[in-house]
Amino acid sequence: MPKDLTTVTQTAAALTGLYSSEHDDRPENVLWNYPAAAHVVEALKILIHIMFPGMYPSEAEELEPHFVKQLKEVAGLLLPELERAIPFRWQAESARRAGEKPLKNVPAEAERILNTFLEKLPAVREMLIEDVKAAYEGDPAALSYAEVKLAYPGLLAITSHRIAHELYRLDVPIIPRIMNEWTHAKAGIDIHPGATIGHGFFIDHGTGVVIGETTKIGSGVKLYQGVTLGAKSFPLDEHGNPIKHIQRHPTVEDGAIIYANTTVLGGKTVIGHHSVIGGNVFLIESVPPHSFVTKTGDSATIRTKDTSAILGGLGI
Repeated sequence: MPKDLTTVTQTAAALTGLYSSEHDDRPENVLWNYPAAAHVVEALKILIHIMFPGMYPSEAEELEPHFVKQLKEVAGLLLPELERAIPFRWQAESARRAGEKPLKNVPAEAERILNTFLEKLPAVREMLIEDVKAAYEGDPAALSYAEVKLAYPGLLAITSHRIAHELYRLDVPIIPRIMNEWTHAKAGIDIHPGATIGHGFFIDHGTGVVIGETTKIGSGVKLYQGVTLGAKSFPLDEHGNPIKHIQRHPTVEDGAIIYANTTVLGGKTVIGHHSVIGGNVFLIESVPPHSFVTKTGDSATIRTKDTSAILGGLGI
């Protein structure tokens, strides 16, 4: 500790003037009134263990009482964070600009959301069983379902996403994004919680995959590493602010396969069902069902035909 604390006190005073403790959504606000990220992440980890119990030997016990104990933990962690998050429905900068009105009974709304969310977990589990099957059947290197469940980053990403997506559908601010970003750091896969994804989804390898908020993905879709399903641009309103809640990202229909490092952009871009998009393709236009798209020079070549022969040649 230095003998002269003048610099310490001067710096503390200078820093203090750069923070606000107001409840409004401001860039200079302290985080005291925000959802606690650590509690949200802890709840997410427990929820992942509920989806795949037994990851740790200490969890080996009769399932129903085990789930009761874990769900109580989740409820205890999430309920206060929901109460902190819900006011951002009207306090968030975008909501304030849109003139959203405050809710009178935040605790009651938080409890309603929590109970509705918990009721959705069996359906999430059913979807994840199909995702495990899709990973095993879609990767010749997978020799067991156990390997998929314990070691595949794509399964971790879709598990977290399916949990966060249910909260997103319940109009919970901030918390689904906290879950998403923890998973992004953990798995290297960035799936916005708003993206809609059908059953039997598989991301092979996974590193660098980005799926935007308004993306719509059908059932039985397979992505490889480095795929981006993104927006072409950000339309602005008359005040120069980005327009929210519009379709900005692509639609990928049932059975499509998108190979490594391909970028598909735009809210009007539709990848037709059972199409195959080759690697390193940059695509900003729709393709019909059963298309095969490859990179030729600086552009993409689209061929429409029965893709079953192509898929067989690719070993799929």
